[in-house]
Amino acid sequence: MVNKAPTRRSRAAAKCSAILDAALEYFSQFGMHGTSLEKVAELAGVSKTNLLYYFPSKEALYIAVLKNILDVWLAPLRALREDQEPLAAIRHYIQLKLEVSRDHPQASRLFCLEMLQGAPLLKAELEGSLKALIDEKSRVIENWIAQKRLAAVEPQHLVFMLWATTQHYADFAAQVEAVTGKTLNDEQFFNQTVTNVQHMVIEGIRVR
Repeated sequence: MVNKAPTRRSRAAAKCSAILDAALEYFSQFGMHGTSLEKVAELAGVSKTNLLYYFPSKEALYIAVLKNILDVWLAPLRALREDQEPLAAIRHYIQLKLEVSRDHPQASRLFCLEMLQGAPLLKAELEGSLKALIDEKSRVIENWIAQKRLAAVEPQHLVFMLWATTQHYADFAAQVEAVTGKTLNDEQFFNQTVTNVQHMVIEGIRVR
């Protein structure tokens, strides 16, 4: 019995992950209202009853997907620490955020869609844990500025600009491809994007 418990847990985790991946695919294309649990279950390879065991409603599944997106999206920001060299830390942050845009474009687009709709199902999360994280990292940036290691900028606006710039390549991927003929999956274009975004941001916040 002892040896079977981890197997059951791993199977449950695998089912949960498959359901979340399938839900992301449908939600990012059709939104919550245009997605059926039957289709999600079919894509995930589980029964609808099994899906509802893990996520008791479509709304619960949608919120779980959005929270997963937030975890991925905010991981690079959580890594910012005051003991880091500011310009190197922000340069690395840009690299990581563009990697997220490249590797998780569906997630970025779904999150964008939720924001455009006023974030009705994610308001509490945004006003709670997200705001707390931004407040915490704003203090880090303020301390860098006070130590004259970073130009005087408003921390929240710096974060907003970094989000907007890096996520543009996922949220408006069709536009980027139409203009450049390339996507972030093109290694040369990805590296060019990272270098240019880093240069423009870093030169704007470097202490003169």
